[in-house]
Amino acid sequence: MTSTPYTVADVMTVKVVAVTPSTGFKDIAAAMERWKVTALPVIEGEGRVVGVVSEADLLPKEEFHEHRPGLIEQMRRLGDTAKAGSTRAENLMTTPAVTIRPDATLPRAARLMADRRVKRLPVVDADGTLRGIVSRADLLKVFLRTDEELATEIRRTVVGRLFPLSREAVKVTVAQGIATLTGEVRDPDLIPLAERLTRSVEGIVDVHCRLGHPAGTGSS
Repeated sequence: MTSTPYTVADVMTVKVVAVTPSTGFKDIAAAMERWKVTALPVIEGEGRVVGVVSEADLLPKEEFHEHRPGLIEQMRRLGDTAKAGSTRAENLMTTPAVTIRPDATLPRAARLMADRRVKRLPVVDADGTLRGIVSRADLLKVFLRTDEELATEIRRTVVGRLFPLSREAVKVTVAQGIATLTGEVRDPDLIPLAERLTRSVEGIVDVHCRLGHPAGTGSS
């Protein structure tokens, strides 16, 4: 009953800095510094994502710069010691890349970032072609919506649809992302649903539902 949920396509950055498998170590580090990012997608061909190279992938070179790891440490950290001796993205990158589709919802993207412990996700189409990138900061953009914009959406998609006969008796206010619903409605059974749908509006921080039912009236 609510409006279409925001998707990754709504908040992703479409201008993406990427490197190829043959990009050298110093060029990767320079790109990260220039564009102020901590990870870069690695693409080949016409933009197919084959991996991601991050600061964490580059750090072993500095870590093992002054000393050679012993045999036990080499065995325990094969991946890191291999990257310490690598000079190109194809040997430094993490593969396969953790990616997401443009039509994925923001909660899904947030869960994927948390589960895989990454700060950003390359956004790819069905063929694996890079279309953008979405970061933790991008997912928070919905909380930049104005209070008036949020209140208007709640009135239209929640109050207007659940309580068409009582809509004029329901007051919706939003302050700092916190929505408050007050007034009396004819069908009290719909009040919990109204609170739940209001809470699901993208950008809402919390909900105070103070809707009631007129005394002495039926719920029909």
